[in-house]
Amino acid sequence: MADRTEFDCVIVGGGPAGVVAGLLLARGGMEVAVLEKHADFFRDFRGDTIHPSTLRLLDELGLYDEFAQISHRKVKNVSFLRPDGTEFVLADLTRLRVPHPFVTLAPQWDFLDLLARAGEQEPTFHLRMGAEATSLIREGGRIAGVVASTADGDVSLRAPLVIAADGRWSLVRREAGLAVRALRSTVDAWWFRVETEVEVADSIAPRAADGTVFIGIPRPGYVQIARLLPKGADARLRAEGVQSLRRAVALAFPELERDAQALTLDDVKLLDIQRNSARRWFVDGLLCIGDAVHAMSPVGGVGVNLAVQDGVAAARILAEPLRRGRVTVRDLRRVQRRRRITTTTVQLLQGALHRMIEPVVHRGGTLRPPAFVAWLFTAFPVLTVIPARLIGMGVTPEHAPDFARRPRR
Repeated sequence: MADRTEFDCVIVGGGPAGVVAGLLLARGGMEVAVLEKHADFFRDFRGDTIHPSTLRLLDELGLYDEFAQISHRKVKNVSFLRPDGTEFVLADLTRLRVPHPFVTLAPQWDFLDLLARAGEQEPTFHLRMGAEATSLIREGGRIAGVVASTADGDVSLRAPLVIAADGRWSLVRREAGLAVRALRSTVDAWWFRVETEVEVADSIAPRAADGTVFIGIPRPGYVQIARLLPKGADARLRAEGVQSLRRAVALAFPELERDAQALTLDDVKLLDIQRNSARRWFVDGLLCIGDAVHAMSPVGGVGVNLAVQDGVAAARILAEPLRRGRVTVRDLRRVQRRRRITTTTVQLLQGALHRMIEPVVHRGGTLRPPAFVAWLFTAFPVLTVIPARLIGMGVTPEHAPDFARRPRR
């Protein structure tokens, strides 16, 4: 792609939304440039939960068997431990009638590498690593491309459509004048890992002990852990010293008590949890998707999958207009209308989980679901399929368009 400057579509951001949209459009014959500002996909703060909707998409793209070779763990339900030690199941994924009724915990960089390798098989897919979009090109009152900074200098890339998939701090969204509305979130997270050979139960549900809330993601040789804390409490908690953190980890993860003694505060990174939603996802010539227009909390691990589904919908709906060489505002509005239902519903569900977790984070106590909800789901277990459907598939799950499907390899 080094010499090419004209494309059918330029995608800013090499995360799940951008790479999926690029792969699908390339399989439809479009010349696509995907710009990723980093030199590789390895990043600390990346979601690792791959949900049934994305696993089904990998089936449709002929990539599931290759994905299954990636080291991963399977989670079949979202549950909480009651104070008496019994389990309350909020979402039973095994009740879903889908090819893969479970969530996998797999490193996102491996997932993105898989998609990038699939893209390399398409002659019209151009992934440019180390290319950072710095401004938009405007012509005739519409967006006509981007200027990107690369190791070889600035380059202007033009296309009838620019897709912004550059995350919650999206420069492209800001350049386009699209605003986001902040949603309630009063917590941040400490992000760290505990090296261990001990088996830790697979779960995407929070764990709480002595008023401290954690989310643990088992990986080969270590557990990646997020500790939720009140916004603005980072300095205060660091001043309490590392022993306080070690004790809290041991209470929530008794199996990690010995390994947690190796933790230092230098290992701990602060993750600013933002939740927001944009009223408008597009301007003429430009569409924003994924975290660029609906940033999610890590609670529930839904961000990756919503981003992927945005990418699928964008490719399916916009492929034909791109073939005609003109994408209208009406076409872009169709993508937002299609995806807005699912993102709004999931954000409402995530907001309910925040309202359950945040009092424990701020004031201590025990993490427990509302009594009526716990009674209802325990008395009628079939109801656990409802949150499983929302979390695992969304309200409007997306299928790969026919032109992008391939047989399993």
